[in-house]
Amino acid sequence: MEEEGTARRGSASTVQSYQLYTPDEERAVVKKFDRKLVLFVALLYMLSFLDRSNIGNAKIAGLDIDLDLDSNRFEWCIWGFYLAYICFEWMSVLWKIVPAHIYVTVIVLSWGIIASLQSVATSFAGLLVLRILLGIGEAGFTGIPFYLSFFFKREELALRTGYFISAAPLATTFASTLAWGIIKLGRHGPIAAWRLLFLVEGFPSVLVAVIAWRTIPDSPSTASYLTSREKKVARLRLRKEKEGRSTTQTSSHGLNAKEMLATITDPKSYLTAFMFFFTNMAFSSMPVFLPTIIHEMGHSVLVSQALSAPPYLLSFIIVILTAYLSDRLQNRWCFVLFHSLLSAFGYAFIAFAGYFNLGTWWRYAGLYPAAIGFFSVITIIITWTINNQESESKQGTGFAMLQLIGQCGPLVGTRLYPERDAPLYLRGMASNAGAMCLVALLCGILRIYLGRLNRRTEREYGGVVGEAGMGLVDGGVEKHGRAFEYML
Repeated sequence: MEEEGTARRGSASTVQSYQLYTPDEERAVVKKFDRKLVLFVALLYMLSFLDRSNIGNAKIAGLDIDLDLDSNRFEWCIWGFYLAYICFEWMSVLWKIVPAHIYVTVIVLSWGIIASLQSVATSFAGLLVLRILLGIGEAGFTGIPFYLSFFFKREELALRTGYFISAAPLATTFASTLAWGIIKLGRHGPIAAWRLLFLVEGFPSVLVAVIAWRTIPDSPSTASYLTSREKKVARLRLRKEKEGRSTTQTSSHGLNAKEMLATITDPKSYLTAFMFFFTNMAFSSMPVFLPTIIHEMGHSVLVSQALSAPPYLLSFIIVILTAYLSDRLQNRWCFVLFHSLLSAFGYAFIAFAGYFNLGTWWRYAGLYPAAIGFFSVITIIITWTINNQESESKQGTGFAMLQLIGQCGPLVGTRLYPERDAPLYLRGMASNAGAMCLVALLCGILRIYLGRLNRRTEREYGGVVGEAGMGLVDGGVEKHGRAFEYML
């Protein structure tokens, strides 16, 4: 009888939605957001990832020789970016305060100009300053998944985050191919190949920033590509997302201090943040050092650039597939667990193949599961964090904590491949394998913790926890803002 009552209430909710808008209208709105918004922010992220990680390609193109960068100085150029990136992660909360079209335009324009200026660096000090400024500019863009939650439901967010995050491996594929062409062209050009690389990959962001002013909407109601009816549907389809959150009132462009403090003391915020930390150890080191690692395997510079692309191209495809399945099955932890162990296997296999001298191609094969694993884990962790915060203030704070703690991972990851460990880099590979195993362990702990929270909620409210955290109790009475269902 209880199951039948639940089904009737679910049917009533569906009928109520149908009376306000049709499924076809909702699908049309979602498709427009996918085409106009998600693909555009994915393009922006691709450009940002290109600008931050191309220093690895620049190094093997002669940057280290021209600017007299030894291993320690090169690592400081990487560290400078991430230190600034971490210190300004608090900017993630600005998505709730500053109109998005203004915010995005300013930060994209800033990193485009700074990335292009790297092409005129003449010393270690000058390049270090530019890397620090680039880190500040790109730090503000990390809140894009939080921004997308203003437009999509909880059960739609992983796929959209997947589109966004998959731009990173796509950018690396593009960067490797582009770097291969630029190095070949630079041999006969008037300027050094690494200078041309910084300029060609940095300046497009300046041009795209102008487009962002008119393309990025502040909210579903301000999307210029939606009709008035579609804007209404876009608001109505998210009403349960709003109703299921905390009843504490905040302005549409404000943050609630009490909810922010509650998030800071919430154990699940730290579990996801440290999962992100260990994943970023692997994620950050691979794009920067992969061309060098392949080059140290005995391949030429041009072949090294070409071989860097395929692992990321396959990662791009798998990330989208993983995000789709995670949304379809309404499950996060299984995918984090599987891909973290897959990545750990990849790194361990590379170390194993190197230690037992199995050959360079065996070591190269291990790059595929390693890259596929950590890119997929990052996608789901980000989505999982946003899914399990009950209000926009908590989402913004939780996401800022995720980034602030998680982005410390690259400070460790980028120091795992010193020149003295070449060509096998056994310590770096083993360290990343261990880090991804820790991600799997933390994932299991978080799954158990969230399951207990859901069971406690069911006991306290005596009914089932409905869609988007809406508690359904006997008689169809809805309790808003209290009974929130955590996504497992």
